[in-house]
Amino acid sequence: MKTIDIDYLSLTIGFLLLIIPVFYLWKFKTGIVKATLIGAARMVIQLFLIGLYLKYLFIWNNSFINLIWVLLIVYVASETALTRTKLKRNLLMMPVAIGFLVSSVLIGFYFLGFVLHLNNVFSAQYFIPIFGIIMGNMLGSNVIALNTFYDGIRREQQMYYYYLGNGATRQEALAPFIRQTLIKSFSPAIANMAVMGLVALPGTMIGQILGGSSPNVAIKYQMMIIIITISANILSLMICISLAIRRSFDSYGHLKQVFKEEKKK
Repeated sequence: MKTIDIDYLSLTIGFLLLIIPVFYLWKFKTGIVKATLIGAARMVIQLFLIGLYLKYLFIWNNSFINLIWVLLIVYVASETALTRTKLKRNLLMMPVAIGFLVSSVLIGFYFLGFVLHLNNVFSAQYFIPIFGIIMGNMLGSNVIALNTFYDGIRREQQMYYYYLGNGATRQEALAPFIRQTLIKSFSPAIANMAVMGLVALPGTMIGQILGGSSPNVAIKYQMMIIIITISANILSLMICISLAIRRSFDSYGHLKQVFKEEKKK
């Protein structure tokens, strides 16, 4: 089955649907109409540019270039994650970047090599989309996790120091905060996984069906996408938190100044 292309006129007609959200955002004076329009414009520009970039990645299909691409998106994702938190970049950039890189490489190559059985795991057709999906999902979950972990410690410092004062190791004292971080970060993903296919058809599956794949093939890919993204998310979070703890606590177990200083109004 051949995929139906969307010409630029049809694409413009499709964008007219934005009138609906823009109208209601304007009507109720939300103050985010401008941000919505700017966001839509940025989306168009960025997606066309990445489409052009990916076109050449697929043409070249070069292992070295693909690895450079992974390192680039790891850096961008790490910068973006810390920008969305209130945490200092110089302390946590390395833990976040290592967490992203190690987990995406381990999970990504496991899937490409042992599940898809590719002769060339660097094949751009599979390598680029899989690593992109993994990285995109890790970004959102790690932002929530970092904010939850450090906000929890700052809010419940007395409980943390109580544990330390009663003989707990730093790891034991931090365990309740890590537990809460995992619950808050992954409860939505687990809930979505439980109702997937029943409440809504997921995007990857729809994309494959629209691209001409059979529903049976699309379903199997979708199941694996969910498994690898959740696995990579948790692995990256645990690596990130483990390394971040080493850099954000002193030898006495006291939390350093990890939060950015708020600008005075």
